[in-house]
Amino acid sequence: MPEDLKTVAIAAENTKPGASVRGGGQKLPGATITAPEAEPAPLRAYPAKLFVEITTRCNLGCFMCVKQTDGCGMSEGDLTPETFAALEPAFPQLEALVLNGVGEPLLNPHLETFIRRAKSSMPATGWIGFQSNGLLMTDSRALSLVEAGLDKICLSIDAASPETFRKVREGGELLAIEKAFTALAAAKQRCNRPEVQVGIEYVLMNSNLGELPSALRWAAEQGASFAIVTHVLPYDESHAVEAAYSNCTDEAIALFGAYKAEALRQGLDIHRYFESRWKYTKNPEARRIVSLVDAMKNEARQRDLFLDISKLLQLDSGKMAEVAAVFDQARMVALEKGLELRLPGVALSEKRQCSFVEDGGMFVSWEGNVSPCYFLWHSYSCFAGGWQQQVQPKVFGNLAERGILDTWNDPAYRSFRENVLAYDYPNCSGCGLAPCDYVQTEDFRQDCHIKDVQCGACLWCMGVFQCLR
Repeated sequence: MPEDLKTVAIAAENTKPGASVRGGGQKLPGATITAPEAEPAPLRAYPAKLFVEITTRCNLGCFMCVKQTDGCGMSEGDLTPETFAALEPAFPQLEALVLNGVGEPLLNPHLETFIRRAKSSMPATGWIGFQSNGLLMTDSRALSLVEAGLDKICLSIDAASPETFRKVREGGELLAIEKAFTALAAAKQRCNRPEVQVGIEYVLMNSNLGELPSALRWAAEQGASFAIVTHVLPYDESHAVEAAYSNCTDEAIALFGAYKAEALRQGLDIHRYFESRWKYTKNPEARRIVSLVDAMKNEARQRDLFLDISKLLQLDSGKMAEVAAVFDQARMVALEKGLELRLPGVALSEKRQCSFVEDGGMFVSWEGNVSPCYFLWHSYSCFAGGWQQQVQPKVFGNLAERGILDTWNDPAYRSFRENVLAYDYPNCSGCGLAPCDYVQTEDFRQDCHIKDVQCGACLWCMGVFQCLR
């Protein structure tokens, strides 16, 4: 194996001249004494962001919504003023209040009241926003929202053509989104609040992939200043065909690509690996293929990479190239139109990053239940990793029983956040044994690393799913 195929890029934090020194109070030669750095958001005594589900009701029946699938254990209801009042002790330190959930926020009749009450207590730099399908956005509703203090709204469009839009957003019309943009623009002008941000969310699927650049251009021309693109989360096998991301990680794909290229250089077909592996009597070619793949596995172990050989051998590189090309077009449109664009990955990211926990987020359901993230917010079934998984919520209490800051600082909740930040849990999507009894259980207790965080099968931290945050 050529040496360049064995090179591992290791990101390390280097000590720099003039770095701060703590303890003892003595100034060392060449060092600078600075104030202690602020504690990381998840370890502070208060949440930095609140994601509050103000309703689970919706006026649409989109096929890619979790509510339309078997295994969904969500009940319908609205967040009450009493439950919202229980959030108020966290407002003075809050960086963001995101009024999102499974439902349509505009259906909650108290929405403007909630925004106004939170705005009066939050820091001047804090913002309030939500995502909406936009169908209920009238001139008067846009005005009342902007007057109440709304800072950011994200409209779902998912298509550039009316035909595709109707198919994806069952019951929706693209014309309604255009009217919502117009209403919000008028409200911003009337309230003299040009800083209010209006953007879009685009749920990317194989059926609407090609329309992304046009949709971004259309949205920018309507007045959108930002766009969030997220892959669809498949909830069952029939929806999995819509997923445009690869279930292998970027680093696994890169490693496989290097060994595949080496196989071609040697005149071997790496895709004959399983055929070669299980031959009772192997010819020289089969032995070389097995030896090459074994070397790849060994390198993966040394680099602590999860390799699902079966998935890698079935990798659709053509589809990945198609998605990447569309993303390049999307970036060009965003640059041309001055649109702030957040794109997901083409494949899963090997380096996991849970923005929900790292940003100090806390999730509150309409019933007042406290959870750590979107993935563990509700009971539902999904097919995200290529297999059917029943997800059970992780709940650290209810605000009717205990205060929000007491819940946040509960030792069990803090320990959970610390364990998430350690990222010492399996990558179930890259494991050939998944789904195993550790994660595919009604009562999760631990994973195969003997950890009690239910994050091994989560793809939110792997760069393919995004939201307003």
